[in-house]
Amino acid sequence: MGIIRDRQQVLDVYADAAQRGWVLAGFNTENLTTTEAILSGAVEVAQGIGCADLPIVIGLTNLYPQRPQAVNYTHTRCWETGLKLFLADIEALLGPGSAFADLKVLIHLDHIRPDIDRDLLGWDMGRFSSIMYDASSRPIDQNIAATAAFVQEHRDEIVIEGACGEIADPLGQVKPEPTTPDAAERFWRETGVDLVVADLGTQHRAAAAELEYHGEVPRQITERIGPRLVLHGASSIRPEQISNLFADGVRKVNIWTALERDATLALLRDMLTNAAKLVGPEQARQLAADGLLGEAADTKSPASVSHFTTHYRRELVFGRMKKIVADYLQLLYV
Repeated sequence: MGIIRDRQQVLDVYADAAQRGWVLAGFNTENLTTTEAILSGAVEVAQGIGCADLPIVIGLTNLYPQRPQAVNYTHTRCWETGLKLFLADIEALLGPGSAFADLKVLIHLDHIRPDIDRDLLGWDMGRFSSIMYDASSRPIDQNIAATAAFVQEHRDEIVIEGACGEIADPLGQVKPEPTTPDAAERFWRETGVDLVVADLGTQHRAAAAELEYHGEVPRQITERIGPRLVLHGASSIRPEQISNLFADGVRKVNIWTALERDATLALLRDMLTNAAKLVGPEQARQLAADGLLGEAADTKSPASVSHFTTHYRRELVFGRMKKIVADYLQLLYV
């Protein structure tokens, strides 16, 4: 199938997923390794369940202050270059003859803000499958007005998510209250968005000390507006909660933190275990003497090109990320 960009076809993917009882998985990326790990994990699950055209959402933020992923995609630190590289990677990976060509891939722009992403919003929205138009840093009345104006202009081009509620503290130092059913209903009715991103207890606070998915909140919201919720912060939700998301009215989840966090642990463990192969025995013994290596670390082997290259690190990260993606898809799709 390849990339699905046509608005009606994207909506059809959501409708088909709902018929199957699936919550669409949206994985964010900021480099080629992550992008390919997402696709590889999806293909593995697709083969396992006999669904070659498995749907998957791959997205990235642009200048979003908490994580500007298009900027991080390239060492030029130029968002436009990063976004072009991301799109080129997707096109190449889904080209004819590719192992990923049968997947249904939706390209998502995440947390696109009208105040800082004005230049991107001038692009042809037809290059993407969906967008999260994020005016949530504004008071609710201004948020609704800005989102409604964007929907009015682009409703025929792209599937639009809107961020309901004012995020007074985007860094998560203060814990806001979850979105109320009244607020969600007003936002949906007055903006006309296709999907509503509501704060369900996890959103925007993946690093906060206290996180709790409030399952009763999406159920109450769904009674008002139907099953059209998007959940951010899924990396902090327990597996048993993820399995219940469809029944709660959630139709898409966004996942990124778990990919980087858990892959980093796998990389660190392997590098510590194979310290001498990475830096040589002399440096490894010095690290041990400095108290940075434990008894299980190899401090005797000669340095090996198989371990101190970028390829070694990338392969470890790729393998772990692929498994994380597959594990989430098993929970959301099977």
